[in-house]
Amino acid sequence: MAYVRSRPKYSDKQKRMAVEHYMNHGNCFAWTAKALGYPGRGTLRAWVNALHPEVNKRVVSKSKAVTHHREVKQAAVIDLCTRRESTRAIAHRVGVSRQTLYKWKNQLPGYEVPASMTHHDDSSPLPGTTELEQQVEALRRDIRQLRLEHDLLKKANELLKKDLGIDLRLLTNREKTLLVDALRQTYMLPELFAELNLARSSYFYHRGRLRSPDKYADVRYFISDLFGHNHRCYGYRRIRSALGRLHIVLSGKVVRRLMKEEHLIVASTKRRRYGSYLGEISPAPENVINRDFQAAAPNEKWLTDITEFQIPAGKVYLSPIIDCFDGLVVSWSMGTSPDAGLVNSMLDAAIETIAHSSARPIVHSDRGAHYRWPGWLSRVCDAKLIRSMSRKGCSPDNAACEGFFGRLKTELFYVRNWQSVTIEQFIEVVDSSIHWYNEKRIKISLGSLSPLEYREKLKFAA
Repeated sequence: MAYVRSRPKYSDKQKRMAVEHYMNHGNCFAWTAKALGYPGRGTLRAWVNALHPEVNKRVVSKSKAVTHHREVKQAAVIDLCTRRESTRAIAHRVGVSRQTLYKWKNQLPGYEVPASMTHHDDSSPLPGTTELEQQVEALRRDIRQLRLEHDLLKKANELLKKDLGIDLRLLTNREKTLLVDALRQTYMLPELFAELNLARSSYFYHRGRLRSPDKYADVRYFISDLFGHNHRCYGYRRIRSALGRLHIVLSGKVVRRLMKEEHLIVASTKRRRYGSYLGEISPAPENVINRDFQAAAPNEKWLTDITEFQIPAGKVYLSPIIDCFDGLVVSWSMGTSPDAGLVNSMLDAAIETIAHSSARPIVHSDRGAHYRWPGWLSRVCDAKLIRSMSRKGCSPDNAACEGFFGRLKTELFYVRNWQSVTIEQFIEVVDSSIHWYNEKRIKISLGSLSPLEYREKLKFAA
């Protein structure tokens, strides 16, 4: 069987047309192949090389190396470190690249580049550098490093209110950016980045955000105003609810962050050890409440107790009655002695609020002597109230009333200085605070309403 040679895929005319198109239209292989529909880039490159070999001729040459004297290098490095000109301008004036300029800086003793800017540890001191000079420069670097650490800790204490012993690497990137901006006129950015373990991109990102307009500027004013007008006792949940009344909708995380940035912190006290009186003087009624502090309607369950306020002017005692339905303070009395008149006057005021209704609430108290005296017992009997007492030495059985005392003291008493306040003035302040508690203070459990607002919403008479 004779071998038959196959016909070429492309004719000589097609080859010449393709090469001419390539030469006349910008020498672009892709454009020629797309315009003619043939051939592939590799095939077209072979045709061009065959018909026009002069197109791919290359001239390779090497410039003669320029030697720079040590004085020129040192002057350029000094200009670089003093920032008299930009790095690009210095490199252009000397006639070298920026990389070469930094390489000179790394080679000259006393001008070493920070570790974050060096890519290879192949630099060596210039000839003539003695061992003593190297030791001196090492000491200078150590001193500069210690000064940098000291300045960073000092700025963290001044700007961020951090302790002097804090680990700077545990700060947020935003806080690190504030430190870098405060010290960038004294130290180079790479030094600060390396010491704080801060990425360059993170720094410029947070720097841009800090310089951008604050979209929460107006909200910060409302938050500070609400916090100040509510005895500085609202946490972020109540502040968020109060903002909702002003038709300002924010997430709880945003409100908490803004309050932290504005240093709006609710004062708190250390938790004290639990303790209670263990004595017993006479038989007591049954614990009808039994820690069930929920009520379906007002005037079903009342709680009472006595708490003491000790100020420099003397002691003041408060005796309230708390309604379990919504935490409303039904009545209260204050005086300088925890006697029978204190609790009896409070009970008389509470009974007057239900005089024209059929409500006969349970009155729950601890086992104190105030609630066993004949005057208290006769008033409870005449009003047809139901007595209930906690177990002996068990204040958690009256936890809802104790909780009211805790909130009142945390939000009002512990956060103020009562040094120059008289007893009469103190009683007026507490009385005003209880009115605010009933009428305006937000309770999250009541749908962000105060007790009186909650009753008005449900159409209950206060």
